[in-house]
Amino acid sequence: MVAEENLTGVWHGLYTYPIAKARVLFDATLLESGKWLSGSTHEISTVGPSKGHLIYATLLGERVGSRVVFTKTYDGTAPGYTIVEYEGALSEDCTEIEGRWAIRSNWSGKFLMIRSTGKEQAVEHKVFERI
Repeated sequence: MVAEENLTGVWHGLYTYPIAKARVLFDATLLESGKWLSGSTHEISTVGPSKGHLIYATLLGERVGSRVVFTKTYDGTAPGYTIVEYEGALSEDCTEIEGRWAIRSNWSGKFLMIRSTGKEQAVEHKVFERI
């Protein structure tokens, strides 16, 4: 059974593209109130005219037990970035969320988020090993 710990905090993550095995690191700030989740992310753009620039998105979703679902909506500053649906499972100790992301059901990949503990390099290393 998953602990009832609040998910509010800073998370470090990684998502992968299905083609070319490209990996993108991101940071997320989650706020949990009841079953509802909100927050934001930032990452370095890897494609298009915004490649290399920092881009932002908002998060809105919910958590029911160990199931975490949220919608990531980019702020419009990076052309080509759109709305992304995430669905994942929370680890028993509430320190990891692992699952899949999808854009319009025809483009998807894996993601992993790990709660920040102040040891960012160790988190990045663990993320790269897992995905």
